[in-house]
Amino acid sequence: MSEAYFFGYGSLVNRNTHGYAPCHTARATGWRRTWARMADRPLAILTVVPDPDSEIEGLIAPVPPEGWALLDLREAAYLRRDALPCVSHACDGVAQLAIYAVDPALILPPDAGHPLLLSYLDVVLQGYLREYGPAGAERFLDTTTGWATPVLDDRAQPVYPRAQTLTAEERAFVDDALVRLGARITA
Repeated sequence: MSEAYFFGYGSLVNRNTHGYAPCHTARATGWRRTWARMADRPLAILTVVPDPDSEIEGLIAPVPPEGWALLDLREAAYLRRDALPCVSHACDGVAQLAIYAVDPALILPPDAGHPLLLSYLDVVLQGYLREYGPAGAERFLDTTTGWATPVLDDRAQPVYPRAQTLTAEERAFVDDALVRLGARITA
């Protein structure tokens, strides 16, 4: 049976943030992840931008016809775009495949007034650690740009609505990564 799928490259890689199943690891060619600021959003978000020289890992999962409205609501800042030709995976029956991306014309340079939430980064990296292991989480860091975006430490009181509890090892990985990236962390 042919189905419609999404390709997730951020929080959707973390299976604990959604109920779409079965999930499969996948790779998108021609896209690069970046932390983005938008004029109408108080916080930075993770998006993808076209880049013919880039390849990113993520997760695909089927979306029932009635599920697209909810997924579109969750991804309200993004445009749903066709990704079928650029995503490789080992799943049979994928007839449609969407990726969510912010309109590149709306992306602004990072600034101190639009930080990324540590609770959001925790969720994303937890997903990559669980799907791809530490090497895959390192690839996420290496294939994502925009790390000049300041990081708001909201771990004690998460602002991100799908925040997860990290293991000690996951938390250490995220904290070490932020040090290596030279991230500016604010309280």
